[in-house]
Amino acid sequence: QVQLVESGGGLVQAGGSLRLSCAASGSIFSINVMSWYRQAPGKQRDLVATITGGGRTNYADSVKGRFTISRGNAKNTVYLQMNSLKPEDTAVYYCAADYMDGRSWGQGTQVTVSS
Repeated sequence: QVQLVESGGGLVQAGGSLRLSCAASGSIFSINVMSWYRQAPGKQRDLVATITGGGRTNYADSVKGRFTISRGNAKNTVYLQMNSLKPEDTAVYYCAADYMDGRSWGQGTQVTVSS
């Protein structure tokens, strides 16, 4: 089992930046891929970015060039640096970890971008 705790959300003006953090605990050695998802009110949960154990990254088209996913040196933390934020980035952001026995989700952190 892997437990995830996100932090770093908040309210920011359009054009601003935020950095989200996700700390993993438990069976972190079994994690293959870590990802960030987001869910706006009334919408489905969408993939934002992923990073593999080898450091390969992938981004949704809507955030390419603005968001950067990275892992900490201890490999049990993943970050999402969000720059040039837009009102349409407003959502609850969730961290996810894929490992051999399944997937774990964090509790989510709210990001609100005002125009």
